[in-house]
Amino acid sequence: MAESSRPLRIAPVPITERTGQIRDLLDQSSPGIGPDANIFTTFVRAPGLFRRWLPFGGKLLNGKLPARDRELLILRTGWNCRAEYEWAQHARIALRCDLTVEEVDRVTLGPDEGGWMPFDATLLRAADELHVTSTVSDATWSALATRFTTEQLIELLMLVGHYHLVAMTLNALGVELDDGLVGFPK
Repeated sequence: MAESSRPLRIAPVPITERTGQIRDLLDQSSPGIGPDANIFTTFVRAPGLFRRWLPFGGKLLNGKLPARDRELLILRTGWNCRAEYEWAQHARIALRCDLTVEEVDRVTLGPDEGGWMPFDATLLRAADELHVTSTVSDATWSALATRFTTEQLIELLMLVGHYHLVAMTLNALGVELDDGLVGFPK
């Protein structure tokens, strides 16, 4: 396993203990990440929560927001929360969603760093505002509403809130990066 900057508090379920209910739950995990990912093999230690959390997270990953927009929001949330595991998984996913390596790295610099298309900057700003104030400003809301439907606006808010929950859980548990994942840009 890759190194983590936080102490490991709850270890992933070892392969030898993945039987019955645990194996069945892990088999339902994200096909893009896989059932052996530390996030799943750690979170599954609370099987009742895992059973309910997994479909909600899956819905957000396959929701109404464009994939590129979704990944910008998740990456900025991961950065804001200093959740390196979240960042590492979604940096990889973002590259499959029309973001470049340079754009992924630039997410760390925020919405006011030059080079962003105006709506990309609005997405990053929305993630920042939600992180700091638990709401979005009228100006940011108006800009989002020029492109997103009511359903997408609600999904955006839930997406950022959900990834705050995930970031806090990953950080507090000290979930280690999976082999092959790259953490924050240097």
